[in-house]
Amino acid sequence: MHRTRYSYDRPVTFGEHRLMIRPRDGHDMRILDSSLTVAPRADVHWAFDTFGNSVALLSFHDSANELLIESELLLRRYGLDEPLARIARFTGAYPVEYSPDEQIDLGPYLTPDQPLDQQAVAAWVAQAIPQLPNGTMQVLGALSSAIHSRFAYARREAEGVQTPAQTIRQGSGTCRDFALLFMDAARALGFAARFVTGYLHDEIADSASGEDMTGGGATHAWADVFVPGAGWVEFDPTNRIIASRNLIRVATTRRPSQALPVRGTFAHEGAKLLAMDVLVSVTNTPA
Repeated sequence: MHRTRYSYDRPVTFGEHRLMIRPRDGHDMRILDSSLTVAPRADVHWAFDTFGNSVALLSFHDSANELLIESELLLRRYGLDEPLARIARFTGAYPVEYSPDEQIDLGPYLTPDQPLDQQAVAAWVAQAIPQLPNGTMQVLGALSSAIHSRFAYARREAEGVQTPAQTIRQGSGTCRDFALLFMDAARALGFAARFVTGYLHDEIADSASGEDMTGGGATHAWADVFVPGAGWVEFDPTNRIIASRNLIRVATTRRPSQALPVRGTFAHEGAKLLAMDVLVSVTNTPA
């Protein structure tokens, strides 16, 4: 369940809102049921964006001093046991080599999101991983482990994402900051990478024997890398996990600013936003 609530000091008129809260079905994830509740009432139009993500466009009829958006999903997520070792069987050596067609198709994902940070990112990678492994998956695994072990997680309610240079300088960040650093570092190493937003299943919340995760209870962010022989592979440096069934992918984009779960406007002279609260709950349902 993903619930977002906005409260205002007086009734306001809502402009169009854009939601990215519904995953796409695939061989690794199946949507079994879904529902979307919106108050005040709104017309909902579903569309695909330029990346093929499902987007809900809301057009409101009434003014209100509160906006509630609640999405519930029932899905089946598939994952691999020991994904690094299993995926590495199908991948090759580093440096990575893309075919001519892949280079054209992946072009936007090979360009750094923050070009002014390229020098800082390259210097950090050289310091964190002085000897790059020979295999593509091993390089990416080492990069994820370096971010996980060298940076402190610090939850931040403010909007926006730190640049990679800021994260390196501060030595801390949120999941979205780590995802961007991983993405631009992977691109600096010659990989095509993209930003992923979604949800995290924190196993320890369901069972004391589960693995404790960081980033549950809110929307989560990680990165995808296109690895020849394996395709798009998910890396979550916040939790140092790869292609995990605990990652519930909602949207993949070229840059973080394109992956906002909720985006919209309101209008009323003098009106103020009093509060915004977000609740995300991901639980395991026995088959």
